[in-house]
Amino acid sequence: METARSTYNANNTKRSSSQTPMSVPTPEKLAELLQRVAEGRDEAAFAALFKHFAPKLRAYGLRHLRVDGHAMELVQETMILVWRKAHLYDGSKGGASTWVFTIMRNVSFDMLRKVKSNREDCLSGDIWPLIDGESGDQEDEALQEQIQTQLLSYIDLLPDLQQQVVRGVYLKQLTHQELAEQLDVPLGTIKSRLRLGLQKLRTHLEVNDD
Repeated sequence: METARSTYNANNTKRSSSQTPMSVPTPEKLAELLQRVAEGRDEAAFAALFKHFAPKLRAYGLRHLRVDGHAMELVQETMILVWRKAHLYDGSKGGASTWVFTIMRNVSFDMLRKVKSNREDCLSGDIWPLIDGESGDQEDEALQEQIQTQLLSYIDLLPDLQQQVVRGVYLKQLTHQELAEQLDVPLGTIKSRLRLGLQKLRTHLEVNDD
């Protein structure tokens, strides 16, 4: 953990300094770096991972947490978990970027839960921003598509009534009231099914993270 924190502090100190452009690591290289961290607690490999992911994590934090301090906390806490949990990464289940961003999503969920009193908004705000962003970065867009496919597969695992509401609200862009009228059920029923569905999606995502 100290290595993760010291890497964060060192990179944070250098943020404003000029840097020589670096080539973007390939997916294979990122997986190799994670393996080196997992097997040998390789600090140089972790530093390389940090340089690659920190700007992306911070950009996500600024978009969705709105406060620079929270964004930097998201970077720190995510990368600490990457250091601690690198041994859990399984390349056969997905790319290194997807794995790191799944950790980030779970960290952001915990942060949002602390600052939002509406749990439904908290859950949806954590899960869905990952599939509606437009970064203009080809790597990020490919990752967004991969995560969206993964998320849609988890929606298919929900009970029919919850799946119906989650799809209606987030994929068909219906309001809660419109969906209640369409399904001929009380508005409170829609909110309850949505909350339960999002909670189950969250559970699926956490299991996949481990």
